[in-house]
Amino acid sequence: MFGRLVKESFVRNPRRKLLTAAALVVGMAVATSTLTIALEVGDRLAREFRSLGANLLVTPQSDTLPVEIGGVDYRPVNEGAYLSEADLGKMKTIFWRHNVLGFTPFLDVPIAIQQSENAAPTRTMLIGTWNAKEVPVPDGTTFKTGVSVTHPWWKIRGRWFRDGANECVIGAALAKTMPGIVPGKVIYVSDETGVNSVQDHSTLAKGTPLEVVGIVSTDDAEDKAVLAPLEIAQNISGHPGKFRQLFVSALTKPADAFSERDPLKMTPTEYDRWFCSPYISSIAFQIKTVLPGTEVRTIRRVADTEGNILSRVSTLLWIVTLTALIAAALAVAATSATTVLERRGEVGVMKALGATNTLVAGIFLAEQLLLAIAGASMGFVLGALLARSLGSSIFGTPASPRLILFPVVLGLAAIVAFTGSLIPLRRAAHFNPAPILRGE
Repeated sequence: MFGRLVKESFVRNPRRKLLTAAALVVGMAVATSTLTIALEVGDRLAREFRSLGANLLVTPQSDTLPVEIGGVDYRPVNEGAYLSEADLGKMKTIFWRHNVLGFTPFLDVPIAIQQSENAAPTRTMLIGTWNAKEVPVPDGTTFKTGVSVTHPWWKIRGRWFRDGANECVIGAALAKTMPGIVPGKVIYVSDETGVNSVQDHSTLAKGTPLEVVGIVSTDDAEDKAVLAPLEIAQNISGHPGKFRQLFVSALTKPADAFSERDPLKMTPTEYDRWFCSPYISSIAFQIKTVLPGTEVRTIRRVADTEGNILSRVSTLLWIVTLTALIAAALAVAATSATTVLERRGEVGVMKALGATNTLVAGIFLAEQLLLAIAGASMGFVLGALLARSLGSSIFGTPASPRLILFPVVLGLAAIVAFTGSLIPLRRAAHFNPAPILRGE
């Protein structure tokens, strides 16, 4: 009997049911699309933000106070602490190793440049680094990384040097002060300390020969320096296999109050949650664990920008979702109220025959549940199509449907349908059958 009453309600009042279903379809479609985008926006925007460069800086913990001018370290090469290049493969063994997109070591060495045997030396900095280095990982694999990953905004005219070759690129500002240095030119570099102790410039011409293969523009201190393979800087400085700074580019989630807490003061449950979340603080902690004796600092100008934008985008998506659900609930409430008024006679007859308020409410709620299932199913399909379209227009690639969202959307549809029906059902429960049957 109960099922028959519900069925007859759909047959005799299809227009109101279609309006309620349409409201649920629209609301669930918007919710599905925004939730799908919200699940992908973090990773996709984080990868887009990697064009901002590295977001972590690793330095020796016991290093001496740096003497920096224009971002270049001018400490003598025999001062300060160094890190071992051989340990860098351990970076790909941490828990969040797949979130570490790249890392690049740097070693700054004061040098003198000569273009020919009789030319006067020009003092500048040699920055040793990687271009595209194959790094061995302890598990037997290799990982390719270099400045193209950690400093993707650097612009090169010509080509980058090959790692391990006697090649270099010249900063754009330095190239302007030395017109004779162009791609294809061979220059000679020597440790600047040797320049001060040698009077004959011809002796300096026996320094390390490097072929200039490109001009680099960085809009930073590197524009006034020479960039060469890390091995060249290590040999000139007398520190083979060592470096002084490591830039790391890692995918992270926006920082919050929990991510800033001291892990040593967390409970075991809190620590596991923090450790297993890709916070920049937890990734930095794991890097410090595999590279002992280091200090890992966040590059705030990059991390803060990422966190602010991701938080604002996520907040906007949640606001849109909540607004769509509220609008759907109001539409359901309006149609439900109209339906209850139209069926006053039916409710009066059922109550006169002994139907309880629970039975009357159950019939209406069963109808709403069926509408919620239908609306959620259609809304999920439309929302998935809308998410693909939004993904293509915003990120360039369509967003993949998330089947895990279907039960969530189904639950939201049921909540919206029930919430929108509460006030009309409460009114129906107070109907007095006697006046209704008299036509009053």
